[in-house]
Formats: sequence, structure tokens, C-alpha cells
Amino acid sequence: MVDTAFIRETLALPVNLIAYHVGQQLTKHFAGKAILTTTDHAFYLEGYTGAQHCTANIDLQAHSIVRTEWQSTYERIERAVDTAWINITWQGHTLKVLRLAWSHEGCNTEYHWIVADTQQIADNFFTAVCKWHTEVRGEVLVFENGHWSKSEELYRELKGITFENLILKGALKHDIRTDLESFFAARDTYHHYGIPWKRGILFIGPPGNGKTHAVKALINHLNQPCLYVRSFKAEYGTDHHNIHRIFQRARDQAPCLLVLEDLDALINDDNRSFFLNELDGFASNEGVVTLATTNHPERLDVAIIDRPSRFDRKYHFDLPATPERHAYTALWNGRLQRELQLPEQGLLAVAEQTHGFSFAYLKELFLSSMMAWVNQGKASAMEQVMLAQVEALREHMESKAPIGFTGTHRENGQNFGFANHHRPQPAPEQE
Repeated sequence: MVDTAFIRETLALPVNLIAYHVGQQLTKHFAGKAILTTTDHAFYLEGYTGAQHCTANIDLQAHSIVRTEWQSTYERIERAVDTAWINITWQGHTLKVLRLAWSHEGCNTEYHWIVADTQQIADNFFTAVCKWHTEVRGEVLVFENGHWSKSEELYRELKGITFENLILKGALKHDIRTDLESFFAARDTYHHYGIPWKRGILFIGPPGNGKTHAVKALINHLNQPCLYVRSFKAEYGTDHHNIHRIFQRARDQAPCLLVLEDLDALINDDNRSFFLNELDGFASNEGVVTLATTNHPERLDVAIIDRPSRFDRKYHFDLPATPERHAYTALWNGRLQRELQLPEQGLLAVAEQTHGFSFAYLKELFLSSMMAWVNQGKASAMEQVMLAQVEALREHMESKAPIGFTGTHRENGQNFGFANHHRPQPAPEQE
């Protein structure tokens, strides 16, 4: 073991000398051994060890820095190793890993040095850990603040979201589902006829009408790796760099779904051209479905929404008409306790009087009505309570509605002037 006093001495050096000094000391001490140095975030040793692909133990003879944090969401302790010597046993080989982390002017740096008998063993171990970490298995890859992370929690949440409890107009749900099913099943056919096997899909419509639910149901239903982007922004690094990393990871992970929710909030004047180049530039994006949503199509540049080969499928999530509102209220009604349930006549009355309501507002109607029913001492019939709540929510909805997204505007079929690859005629309102 290297005299661990050198770690203390190392961290006292200027930051641009730390890595060099450590490498020099390790080379001197482990003469004849191979030493691999990496800062790659894909070298996630804890995950690889947790999956029981190797054994790893902190060397207790050397002082280690292990951070302990309380995770209030899960009411448990989590520990993270900042600095330590780690003894590894992997596929019959014994290796040592030195992890060293430091911070300078708010920038965190983490290095790993792998010490092995041969360069091939070091390279193979490094490759195995990185390859395991980049594979998506029972989780969703989330990109935020310039880094990818795996979310098992989001994946578990998605498992309960299906097309069965998604209500959309006409054949919209069927068309979205079969479109993506056919795409992922048709790889050989696309190749045979020389058609680029990639797809860009844009979900368009005012908030609260099922876009996010449809995205989650697709992820669950298709059972393909999913990469979810929360932001192109990062404290360190440019949008250009992050956009490239996102699309490169999608290419490496393909076939996969790349989800860009609220695309209008992700794209700006500075990053637009770089985003478009990654979307349909020289890189093939083979097997990548770029699935984006927007509440504000008028904010998107025509180069994004009009040009072929970028978002060649556009699905409109309009405000629900009476049949969809009736189906949605019936779905909710079936989940209520018996004393709260509305008769069929009441469901029809609610559906007819909620013209212009989104699915989100219909959900709020049920929740607020249940609270009002309880507050009134359970004396009133739920139907009367709900119809009274309709007017209160309508006033709130109309005071908050963004320009261009009123119920009349959308249900009259205005489309903001761009091509409509899928726009079923709205069902007539039964006013």
C-alpha cells in the first residue's frame, strides 16, 4: 500500500498538479503493474458491485472519506465514497482502485486509478464496469445538469401507467400505439428498402390533455430503453456539448426512445441550430425515436416543426369533446366510494356542462368536489356538489387560460399554420 500521507500532500497541491502527482507516485510504488486513470462518469463502481459482478472492500488500513447523507424521501441513510483505496476481486483477478475527489471554486472533480497486473486486465475491468453502467435495465436514464443518472423510481412509476386508462379522441390512442409498435418491429423492412430507420414525433396541445400520460404509457408499453431529458442546461458545460452528449448516448443505446418534454422550453436562439444538426445532420440516429411534447407550438421555429425528416409525425391532443369527457368522468366515478358515485344521468350532465375543460381540470373537478362534499357534512348529493364546482373551476380556468388555448379555439380546429399528419375531426359538442 502507498503511504497514504501522500493523499494529504497531494490535495495541498495546485489542482492542475494533483492528477499528475498521484499518477507519478503510483507508478513509482507499483512498478511492473498497469495503471489506468479515468474521470469517466460511466465508471460507476458502486452499481457494478451492487449487482454482484465483483466484490469491493474499502481498505481499512488507509484513511477514507465516506460521506453519509439522510434520504428523507426513503427514510434511510446513504453513503458515498469520496476518497478511498478499494480492494477489488473480479473474474479471478485482484485489483486496487484509488478514488480521489476534490473541489475547486465550486467545481467537483473525481478521479479513479485502477491498478492491475496487466493493462489488458485493467482495460477489461474498466470496460465491463462502464458497459454495465450504460446499459438500461429496469430504469429510465435521466439527463439533468449535464449528467446522466438512472431512475428506478421513475421506471416503477411508469409501470402503473397504461393505455387502458388513457382517454383520447377518436383513433388517436390507437394510431400512436400502432405507429411506434410498427416502427420498432420494422427494422429489417426499413433496411431492405433503404429507408432511414429513425422517427421524430411531436405531441402538440394545451396542458392537461394527456400528452405526458401518453408518453409514459408508450414507454411502459413498448419496453424499449428510454432516455428522458429534463434540461440542456448545466452549471458547467454548454448547451451544445450537452445536446451532443444526449444524442450520442441515444445512438449508443439504440433502439430507444429519446423523450424531450416541453421542447419549446428546451430550445432557444443559441442552441437551435446545434439541436437541428444533431437531430438530422450527418449522424444517422439509427433506431432512435425522438419523442417531444409542446404546449406552445407557436414558440417553435418553423425549421423544427415544418421541415421533413425532423418531426415527421405530429399528433394533436386537443381539449376533450363531450364523449371523451363522459368517458373520463365515468372512469373516475368508478373509483369512488359508493356514496360518492354519480348516476349515469349525473355523469352526462357533468360531461355536457364542462365544455372547454381539459382532462386535468376534470380531475381537479373530482378532487375539489370530494373535498367540498366532505366539508358540507356529506349532506348534499355528489351530483349537485360537482355541478356547483363546475362553475367555480370555469371561472378559475378562464382567468388562467393562455391566449390561443381556449376551448373554443382548439375545438374549432385551428392549427397554428403547420402541417397536420394526424388530426382527426373533433366530435361535435352537444351543447
